Parts: sequence; C-alpha cells; structure tokens
Amino acid sequence: MKPDVSVVVVNWNSGAQLRANLDALFANMPGAWEVAVVDNRSSDGSDGFATKRGANCHLIRNRRNRGFGAAVNQGLSKTRGPLVLIVNPHCLIEPATVSTLAKALGSHDDCAVAGPRVFGDPRLGLSAFGRSSLLARLFPRAGMAPGSLSDAELERPGLAVEVDWLSGACMLARRAALRAVGGFDERYFLYWEDADLCCRLRHAGWTVRYVPEARVQHVTGGTRRTAAPAAVRAFHDSAFLYYATHVAPGRWNPKRWMTRSLLRARCRWQLGLRRGEDDDEA
Repeated sequence: MKPDVSVVVVNWNSGAQLRANLDALFANMPGAWEVAVVDNRSSDGSDGFATKRGANCHLIRNRRNRGFGAAVNQGLSKTRGPLVLIVNPHCLIEPATVSTLAKALGSHDDCAVAGPRVFGDPRLGLSAFGRSSLLARLFPRAGMAPGSLSDAELERPGLAVEVDWLSGACMLARRAALRAVGGFDERYFLYWEDADLCCRLRHAGWTVRYVPEARVQHVTGGTRRTAAPAAVRAFHDSAFLYYATHVAPGRWNPKRWMTRSLLRARCRWQLGLRRGEDDDEA
C-alpha cells in the first residue's frame, strides 16, 4: 500500500537522539507512512537504531557525509508518499503534529510547505541570523520568518500564516512541489538550504506557511558541539552562496565580494570566540 506520508530523517552522529526521534514517529504518526533514515557516515553507531524498526523504516548508508540537502534528496528518491515530512533527528513530533500540518496544506492549494512551532531551541524559531546583526543588514530581503510573529499571533487558534521561509528542522511538503523545483540545492552542505528551497518555491508560485498550532520538541545537544568549527564555516559559506544566488546575482556584482570579505571576517571572529570558550572549559 502506498503511504500517505513519507518521512526523511538525515542522521550524522545523533546518538540516542535518533532513537528518541524514531520512537516519537512510531508513536505519533497517523495513517499509512514510511520513514527513510539517510545516514551520512556516522561513527557513533547511531545508524543502527534504524535497522530494528520494521519494514516501513529504510536505512540508507552513505560512504561519506554528503551534507543535509543531498541526503534529503536521497530520501525523497527512495520514498513514495505524496506528502513528505522532513525532520531533524533532534526533533520529536507530537501526536497532532503531522495531521495539523497536513490540514494547513489541504486548506491552501498553493501551499508547498508547512512548518510547526519548534520548542526547546529558541534559535530555530528566529531568523537564521538575528534581526540586528551584520547578517541582517546584509540580507535585507531575507523576508518574514516565524520569529518575527507576535506572541498574540502565535497563540491564535488555526493560524497558518504565509511566511518567506521555514526551518528545515521540521517541515511537511508536497512531493510534487519539491519535484517541480528540483528538491534541495545540493551545493549547500549545511545551513541556508531551507531558506533557498523556500525562496525557489515562492518564485515558482507556491506559498510557504508557518503553523504554530503544530508543535515539535527540539532536544539540544548531540552533534552541534562536536562539529562546531566545521559548522561555523559551513554556515558562512552557505550564507555567501545564498547571497550570491538570491540577493546579489551576477558574477561581477561588487556587493558579492564585499559581502564575501565581511562573512570571512565574521567567520574568523566566531571561530575565535569558540576557541576562547574551549580554553575556558579546559
């Protein structure tokens, strides 16, 4: 039987958090569904949690870390459901999460992606770079994110507000819409691939909606600390790629190279802060 919803989980050294993620899926997913766990060559054995879940749980093992977007595309190619739930292994869905997101998609024929309210990590509910930071000034057209909604709006029952982008930590998408824009751009190894996807969907005529009535819990910790320096570099590299693609297209646009220099300086500063934190803890 063809599943109603396909779930794609990208794993890299997520430890027991992947097991908790799968436990929540198996407890709370409605209807007929399947899950593809795409493992980017974990070294902690966490991929083994996906091998004990039955016929509707598929494990795809990569020989190298291909990055988030490429791994999601792999999961899409191996699943069949008309709706696709992309969920971070550190996120735990609640009983009504998927049905609430699916209702929002069903109520808006032009909606390609619907995303929930994420609890437990406030950074996932804010813009990718902060409203008053250097990056906020560099990306004046990054648009409305869930974090820019007021508390009153967030608590309004049935709210499914149109936004410019959603966090890739958890989103429910129409497979047809993802296919129409070619899925995730695999040039983004980590970070900004969600903003890029939503931007391309909107340019193709689709809308993106934030549904705070749908909720997921984000469990902090896991891979973030162990991959901190690489993650900082990936964040800034992807920020430049997004800027060059959507804000300042054109190879010889002088804004590109000014932005590249500023992002490199910011990256070095961020890495210096992290080294200082590590020295303090040593």
